[in-house]
Amino acid sequence: MNTNKLVVSDNVEYLKTLPDNSIDFVVTSPPYDNLRDYKGFSLDLNGLGEELYRVMKDGGVCVWVVQDACIKGARSGTSFRTAVGFMDIGWRLWDTLSYFRRGVWAHETRFRTDFEYMFVFLKGNKPQYFNKEHLNVPNPSAGKVTSCGGSRKKDGTMSKGKKLIGKPTKCRGTIFNYNFGGDGSKLKKKHPAVYPDILALDMIECFCPPDGVVLDPFSGSGTTVVAAKSSGRRYIGIDISEEYVRIAEERLENETIVRPDTKIPDFVSEQADLMKFFSDDN
Repeated sequence: MNTNKLVVSDNVEYLKTLPDNSIDFVVTSPPYDNLRDYKGFSLDLNGLGEELYRVMKDGGVCVWVVQDACIKGARSGTSFRTAVGFMDIGWRLWDTLSYFRRGVWAHETRFRTDFEYMFVFLKGNKPQYFNKEHLNVPNPSAGKVTSCGGSRKKDGTMSKGKKLIGKPTKCRGTIFNYNFGGDGSKLKKKHPAVYPDILALDMIECFCPPDGVVLDPFSGSGTTVVAAKSSGRRYIGIDISEEYVRIAEERLENETIVRPDTKIPDFVSEQADLMKFFSDDN
């Protein structure tokens, strides 16, 4: 199977040309309801879910980054319907993450939206590759003796805890904090809807083996394929828009995604500072 390429095509139709069990990992962000005008193109999410499941290797993971439109004063629920539909196909909902982003200001009739969902779908019983070391965050209890509380048993009683020495870093939670926007790329900003470069890089290096193949069926500005190339993985990007594929090709030629020297802050430890920032800016 040829890799390291961008394809102008309907994603479902192109996936039908790929062999079974040939893809290791998918990270993508589909169009959100009618929040953007994608040149009139339509999409078949259920058909896409079926084809993605077929081409995915056992243990392969699909990270689906999405949010719902607000229609007539309420959320559409499209993201949840899609998630349930994928589960009916055979995907397992391995986890639900969210990324904390700067929302749209000055809402008078509802709360500001400061996050997007990251549904983590799994084919099989467990991920074939899972390395979250680069996602760990600084541990404020590093080197200190801390108490690890026991867990609650089914009968309501608690198991006995134990004393531990805090490690330099700790496992992060399910809320990720990313700067939102064009990541300083003039090419990327030519696309009407983008997601963070580091999000794509983080997920690829967490779930895709170093020799694996990364697929993005909504390649758009090319963030996923640039992240895959930057991490040394092979890639396939599909987009029905020739214009967007050209943007992605330029990015592949001219851009590399580099992980910042400082770790992405843990949401909980940074929440107060973020709220102050939002309050001051608003």
